[in-house]
Parts: sequence; C-alpha cells; structure tokens
Amino acid sequence: MTVQYKHIGTRRPLIEGREKVTGRTRFVADLQLPGTVYGRPILSPYAHAKITEIDKSEAEALPGVIAVLTAADLPTRDKVIRSRMTATLAKEAVHFVGQPVVLVVAENMMIAEDAVDLVYIDYEPLPAVTNLLTAIEHSSPAVWPNGIPKDESDMGSIHGGGGDDDEATKPTPKYNNIHAENHFERGDITAGFAAADVIIEREYTCNIVHQGYIEPHAAVTVPSPLDDSIDVYAAVQGKFWLRDDLAKLLDLPLHKVRVHSVDVGGGFGAKYGILDGLGASAAVALGRPVKIILSRSDDFLTTMPAPAIHLRVKTGAKQDGTITAIQMEAFCDNGVYFGWAQGWLIGFACGGYYKCDNLQIDVWEVLTHKPPIGAYRAPAMPQGTFALESNIDDMAAALGIAPFDFRRQNAAEPGDPAGNGKPWRTIGFKQCLDALADHPLIANPNLQANEGVGIAIAGWGTNVGPADATCRVDTDGSVVLQTGQVDLTSNSSAFVLIVAESMGVSPSDVVVVNTDTTGAFAPGSGGSQVTYSVAGAVRDAADSAAQQVREIAADMLEAAAADIELIDGQVQVRGVPDKALSLAQVAQNARSKRGGQGPIVGDGKSALPEPSPAASVHLVKVHVDPVSGKVTPRHYVCAQDVGKAINPLLVEGQMHGGMAQGLGFALHEAMIYDENGQLLTGSFLDYDLPQSDQVPTLEAIMVENPSPISPFGMRGVGEPPIIGGAAAVANAIRQAVGVRPTELPIRAEHVWQARL
Repeated sequence: MTVQYKHIGTRRPLIEGREKVTGRTRFVADLQLPGTVYGRPILSPYAHAKITEIDKSEAEALPGVIAVLTAADLPTRDKVIRSRMTATLAKEAVHFVGQPVVLVVAENMMIAEDAVDLVYIDYEPLPAVTNLLTAIEHSSPAVWPNGIPKDESDMGSIHGGGGDDDEATKPTPKYNNIHAENHFERGDITAGFAAADVIIEREYTCNIVHQGYIEPHAAVTVPSPLDDSIDVYAAVQGKFWLRDDLAKLLDLPLHKVRVHSVDVGGGFGAKYGILDGLGASAAVALGRPVKIILSRSDDFLTTMPAPAIHLRVKTGAKQDGTITAIQMEAFCDNGVYFGWAQGWLIGFACGGYYKCDNLQIDVWEVLTHKPPIGAYRAPAMPQGTFALESNIDDMAAALGIAPFDFRRQNAAEPGDPAGNGKPWRTIGFKQCLDALADHPLIANPNLQANEGVGIAIAGWGTNVGPADATCRVDTDGSVVLQTGQVDLTSNSSAFVLIVAESMGVSPSDVVVVNTDTTGAFAPGSGGSQVTYSVAGAVRDAADSAAQQVREIAADMLEAAAADIELIDGQVQVRGVPDKALSLAQVAQNARSKRGGQGPIVGDGKSALPEPSPAASVHLVKVHVDPVSGKVTPRHYVCAQDVGKAINPLLVEGQMHGGMAQGLGFALHEAMIYDENGQLLTGSFLDYDLPQSDQVPTLEAIMVENPSPISPFGMRGVGEPPIIGGAAAVANAIRQAVGVRPTELPIRAEHVWQARL
C-alpha cells in the first residue's frame, strides 16, 4: 500500500537558497578571525627532484612576514609522508609538480605573495615517471624504489569503495609501479568467448579530470591559547574524517580537534582534507590562527583530481542477443601516493550491469610522479561505463538489435550478481529502461542528417554510514533539528520535510543546526549516502519528540496519549478539534513544570545494514558537424531510480548537475601533462568546462522504485546522473556519423580525423 504524505515528496526550495543568491553565504575565505595570519605555499616546479638548498633569509627580512616555514619547522617533521594530507611540506625531495615545499606566513596575503618571490629553493632534478602506460613497464624507474608509503586511512570507503569485500590482492610482478590490484571473476571467460557469435575488442583512454568546483581549497586553524587543542574551519566534505586524520597527524586526542564545517563552494568528492594538515601544523608551530587560501592555479597544481584510466575491453554475445562474456583490464593513474579505491568501484559496478555468466575484470592502480588522485562524483565510473557501454553498443549494432532492446534484454535484475559475485538485493535498471520505452528519443527520434541518439545504463552501489540526530521543541513552537552532516547539497531541505511530517508542523518552523565534531555524528558527504544514512536518525528523533508531546498534552487535555494528534502546529484530541493546544503551549508546559518531563528533546540514531544501489539510463541526442567534427548535444534525458524522492526539487537538481558534468567528461574536460609532469591546463583559460550555452535541454525522470532497506524507500541520488553521460554521447556520435570514439574527452578533431 502506498503511504500518503503531506510534506515528504513535495518540491520545497533550498533553505539556504536566498543567502546564496544574494551573496550572504560565508565561505572559509570570508572568515575574519582575530589575530589571523595568512599562509602562501610555495609549490614544487619539478615532478621529481632532490631539495638541495632553501634560503629564506630575504623573505624573513621583509616587513610583515611572520615566518617562512620548512618541513623542519613543523610539528609533523618526523611523520612519514603517506598521502596528500600528510604531505604538509616536502622534506628531502619532491615527488610531483605542485607539492608544497615552503609555507610563507605573513600579516596579509599581499605580503605573503611578495615574500614568495624572495625565497630561494635549489633542486637537483631526478628521473620522473609521468606516463601511465610507460610506468607499468619494467624498464621504467620505480616511483618508490624503497617501498610504497601507504596511507593508513581508507578514504575509498567514503564513496562506496572497498567495503568488507576482500577483492584486493597484493601486487604481483606482472607490472611495474603497481600499488594495488583488484580482480573480479566468475564463470569461464574462455568458454564465454567460444560461445559468442560476435566479439568486440577495443582500447579506451580517459584523461585526468578536475572536479571543477567554484571555491578553491581553503582552511583556517585556530590554536587554543589555553591548551593544545585546535579549532579548524574547513570547506570539507567529511569533518569527522578530517578530525581523525588531523588528530593522528598532530598526535592529539580526538576531543582536542574540533572541526567546524563551513559552507562548501563545491566539492564533488575533492574536499576531504588537503590543505588542512599544513594549515593546522603551521598554526600549532606559530601559536596563531593561520588561514590558507589557494589561488586557482595552485588549486589545479596541488589538489587531487580524478585519474587518467586506460581500459581494454572485450565482450561477446550470441546471435539471439545473449551476452556470453565480459572481459575488462583497466589501469588507473593514481599519482604518487596510495589513493582511492577506484579499481574496486570499476569492477564492482561494471561487472554487474548485465546478466553474464562469464566475467573477468582486472584493475591495476598505478603510481606515477603526478599529484595523488582523489574522488570525483562516482569515482572511476564515468570512465569504466564509457568503455563498457561503447562495446555493448557496438555488439548490438553487429547483431542488428536496437541498442535499447539489447540492454532491456540483458540488464541485471535483483538476484543477479554484481561484479563481486554477490547478488544485487535491489537494482532498478529495467525500471529505468521501462520509463524510457515510450520516450520520443526511443520511440520516434525524428533524426536529421548527422544526428544520433545514444543510450547508456549506469549503476552505483552507493554507500552508507551510522548517524545520530536530536530534535528539540522550543517554546515558540519551532522545532530545532541537530545533525552532524556537512550540508553539501542542501540535505537539510529534505530533513525539514521529514521532521514536519512527524511533528505536524510546517517545514518553515523547522530549524536545522549542523554541529561541529563535538556534536552529532554523520558520515561524510560523499558516496550518495547522507540523506540515505541520516534520514532514519532524523525520523526517529522527530518521532521521539512527537511522542513526548503526545504524553505531555494527554495530561494537559485529560486524554489518552494514543488519542493525541499533531496537526498544523496544533496538539489536539482526535475527533475533537476544538479541544486543542498549540505546540508552543505544550513546550512551555514541559519546560516550566517542576517535576515534569523537562524539555522536549527526541534522540534518534541510524545504522542501516547495507546501502541501496541506484541505477540510471541516459539518452543523449547530438548533432555532428560533418566538416569540423564538432559535436553539439541537442537533448539529454536521464531516467533514474531514486527510490523515493523526499524533496523532488533537490533530486532534480542533483540529476541536472550530474548530467552537465557528464557532458564535461564527454566533450570538454582534461588535465594535460607533458612528459616532464608539467600541467599544461592549469587555469580555466585552458581547462575547458561546459558553458551554459553548451548544455542542452536536460530532462530528469525520477523513477520511484522503493528500496526495501531504507527509510521511506529512498536511495542515494548524487552519483548515478554523472556516470552514463560520456558513454551516451559516444554512442550518439557513432550513430550520427559512424565514428566510434575511444578517448575522453571526445574532441572535434578526433571525430574529424576518424571520418577521413
């Protein structure tokens, strides 16, 4: 039976929307804290080099300079550099262009900028390994000849990677510079290809991509003058992850690191702590608040982009359309340190898109002298899906089966195995396909010359984590919800609907307070997990507060608590609306009555046993200029299984944003490095993001296929809308002009050359 809600499922504007559009929102760079000094890092110009000399005397003599710090001046001087977070300042050597070497600290940013030019650093260049496919050859130098310094934390789990599946194995001698490998296998791959009537085998290349957030990385750390505790104000997606990492880095107990999440000007997986270790170390060393704000160019150089990935894909199918074999080999350029679990994600999801008895996916994560990679919304999945779905499309064409029908025939259903061999408990590929069956782009695309429609399916395992929340009723009848989330995508605008539903109030009367790390707990804002993970705690906290209201009102109204109902801010006896109190009156009574129940505060916590995977299907119509090869998207449709849309406006916004970023993967974005590891696209003048006039009409179709696991049947929605865009564009180009794109981004010159 379908549950009828008053507030859940309604489109409600973002709580913080007015502040953002009027410029009132305060980001880290806007914080003006007393006594703050400003740090400006000096970054390595070499991909690999010894540091032979640092002369900071001229810079230290400049009026207004507070300090010029090297690694030896920081409390982290004896820490092993294992990750980008622990790479506060380089010690004897640098290992990628953009690695911080010196931090100039001054009274203001202008003085710090001037002092940077006065610091002399001498380097002795060393051999650098900068090409992904060259790095795996045994003739190539080892990036870490004395062993790989691994990070002790597993950041990959934030986005649903790794988990409790023991798929990772120790590196083998098959390839050089491998720090991790993942292998997924079922059935007999040789027999699968022997049974195939059609086999497609191709190689695909995907370049490094930046997350493209508006706000560069920034952090402020304030050391306590009374003890050795610190307060960190950070544009961070996972404040508890950051707290734990900083405590480990600085040898502090957890309670002495308080992380305050400030509004984040875009993250997309990139903001889990990069500058924060350096800023906190400098603040502790100087005993003063330190603010670091990266310039746009430095942000491109020293942060953690999505990896370049090279994929080899071989697929087979019978004449009747049955897929008999899927084989994939992928190499991920993870940069210089142990990184995210990109390989696991490729194998888990791509290995579970289709019914196929014979599967082999091998993924190697490769070290190079480039910046360590990070997450970008559905890490590695746009790239893996681009390769697999291109092969799937070409098999359909070779078999003479419509691409939609081929996918509808083979798409995985609940009970079919994911890439790790475990069955999907719930997955909505076919529901999304069915939602598009009668869409004009499928049923009657009305294609003109040099136009094509491409289709791709996309799956995401999502993530889940524990959370708690409290709900307090104030004496004016308002309800205060406290959570530990980082509200990256206005999850609060969904939570107010849940509270309003339980408490019988208007969503406008619900105030959301997101605490620092001394308050409520929530998982990081990544992996499509926040609303999914926290909603249960919010619901339980609101239900608890509502029950307390009923019990107090029952005594005030001389009725049974079971007969009390909460409607539109009123507390009344069921069937007797004239016998009512305001919620404010009940709260005042609870707080003022001696020996009574006390303030109305409900507690809730959630620890769902597993995530609810999400599916989507992407349709893109493009036009290809036959002379120049320029690709112009005309229309983009995404049907996505959202489970239950708590606030459809937010879900639609997530889908639109992901679709636009998928077009960026497809046609625009690439961080290009030369053979020496120098970044050639280090600003928005060179790094091509899709502009507003390059994004076509976006059509979001929300498929509500409730999850049996989660509150209200919801699913995570953040990642699936970015995954299938590049594959759908590539397949549309193939239909339009017969060219199979095999590299991302798809440049006009590549299409033009392929048509010659």
